[in-house]
Amino acid sequence: MQQSLSLAKRLRFFLSNRVARRIALRAGGALLVFVIGARFIWPALPLWEMIGSVVVVFCATYIASYQVLHNRMELARRTLHQIRRHQFENLETTESPKGDELNALIWQVYRTGLALEKEIRELRKIENYRRDFLGNVSHELKTPIFAIHGFAETLLDGAIHDERFSEAFVEKILRNAKRLHNLAQDLAAIARIETGELKMTMEPFHLARLVREIIESLEGTAADKTITLQYHLSEGLPTVMGDRERIGQVITNLVDNAIKYNDEGGHVEVVARRLPTNEVKISIVDNGIGIPPQHIARLTERFFRVDTSRSRSQGGTGLGLAIVKHILGAHKQTLRIESGPNKGSTFSFALAVAETPALPEKTEVVLAPQLDSA
Repeated sequence: MQQSLSLAKRLRFFLSNRVARRIALRAGGALLVFVIGARFIWPALPLWEMIGSVVVVFCATYIASYQVLHNRMELARRTLHQIRRHQFENLETTESPKGDELNALIWQVYRTGLALEKEIRELRKIENYRRDFLGNVSHELKTPIFAIHGFAETLLDGAIHDERFSEAFVEKILRNAKRLHNLAQDLAAIARIETGELKMTMEPFHLARLVREIIESLEGTAADKTITLQYHLSEGLPTVMGDRERIGQVITNLVDNAIKYNDEGGHVEVVARRLPTNEVKISIVDNGIGIPPQHIARLTERFFRVDTSRSRSQGGTGLGLAIVKHILGAHKQTLRIESGPNKGSTFSFALAVAETPALPEKTEVVLAPQLDSA
């Protein structure tokens, strides 16, 4: 009894394919019309044999249609179900179609699933980035704002009349206000990157002259920490191609970091030399505290700091190296970092040598947004 029920269930499942049933009914119906017409023309034709042939055609058509359609339609249904439930990791691995239009349709369903998976992954990445970015900005703003508020309240409560505290508190207020100013500038730069508004003008410029200007501008900062600041430029250094102002921003940021995260009496040097690849390599070398290997890959992430307390005490915003990465990316270059704890650090990048020393027409490049892969 149980076996007969199981057989009936299988038969019912087998006959449940409505598309195959419709195809079989149409084929059987067409043959039936033909049989009826033939019966009117040739009445001697055996009726039951003709009806039997209609049944045979119906069954044969249904079985053939079922075999051709069922598995592929089930694959398409299952794939669409997985896409609807965002279960992209369970998508069937489908090969490129080599059969009929149904195979091509299934292939397009599969490719649609892959495209949706990629887009949803990117949207999730952007959402995570946005949430982390807003949280980090809020945290970075709170510290200097609370400090300014606290020192100002203390001065208003009477400390302004005490020479022992008034000047020191005002200096701390100015230091935190400068930190807010730097953060606002860096946030504005990041916003311009994200909106594609940051444009760079590519033209030949004298790298040696730019390095000398930057060293002169930072000599005072280095002298405050008794750090030796030098540069070594290869003789006959050629002009390079790039945005002079933005490359100056990159070098200034890297040299300033090398000074900030160095010990008193340390050494910072800017080195530039020509490479056989028709490029000029610029390196900022220091003998400072160094960076643990596990942190090097994350240095260019927004708001990432190796030593949070020391970074904030130095007035850093945590956005400088992220901006450096984007500027170099627009120059089709990358920032290379070599460092180790108490072994100093070397930050380097390259610039293409200008083809001719003469200044051609300027070329504008839009700095496209690049999300961190954190």
